[in-house]
Amino acid sequence: MAAATTGQGHEQGGFLAWLMAPERRGALLVTPAIAVLFVMNIFPLLWSFGLSFYNYRANRQAIPEFQGLRYFERVLTDDKVWERFQTTAVIVGSSVILQLVIGFLLALLFAKTFPLRRILLMLVLTPMMLSFVSVGVFFKLYYEPTFGLVSWVINHFTSEPYVQLATPLGAIAGIVVADAWMWSPFVMLLVLAGLVSVPKYLYEAAEIDRASSWRRFWTITFPYIKSLLLLAVLFRTIETFKLFDIVYIITEGGPGSATETIAVHVYRLAFQ
Repeated sequence: MAAATTGQGHEQGGFLAWLMAPERRGALLVTPAIAVLFVMNIFPLLWSFGLSFYNYRANRQAIPEFQGLRYFERVLTDDKVWERFQTTAVIVGSSVILQLVIGFLLALLFAKTFPLRRILLMLVLTPMMLSFVSVGVFFKLYYEPTFGLVSWVINHFTSEPYVQLATPLGAIAGIVVADAWMWSPFVMLLVLAGLVSVPKYLYEAAEIDRASSWRRFWTITFPYIKSLLLLAVLFRTIETFKLFDIVYIITEGGPGSATETIAVHVYRLAFQ
């Protein structure tokens, strides 16, 4: 009996030793993360891709019908889809550029020490903590033609009524400003992390050499923040391309279809 127990213990110990061997330990440790990634990302993506070959709508209880490549052909030949992509590209490009400019200027400001710096930094970071719905409702009221701040200020100086969201250009500008207001602090944080990591002795050496501010920026500052700027552009381009909540709450894709992004277009095709 003791011999059998000892033999079983040796077998368990041998299996654990085999499992925790250096050549298998890394794979064992990353297995939970890979499992979560598969369940939360990879499987839904594959499932959605599979549904693209079927006639299926989420708001209808009907058996999906196989359509092959028919829907891909419709997407590639549909002028409305390409118009929505153009609208999305305009909003993404304008918003990301505005976020980079504002975020970079804010980072330059908060890289210096001044009174109430921490309090102001907390206030600047507040928009990034809000939900998309909250920001959308806030700017919807902000652009309201009767009592909205923008309309009130312009009406006060021109004595003429002003409706921000009545024109395609005004509606796109309203969405871009709302998105930039919310996410410029994110760009600021990335750039600020790069600015504070620049060794001070480099600036001191440049000052001794009487290098201009422009030269100091391009030869010292920019190399430290270049990769972070590219990271900010990548993240914000991806997220802005998926923008739905703010657009739908502020304009619902209007006037007409002037601000109907690809995300809003997909929503309408799927649920309306």
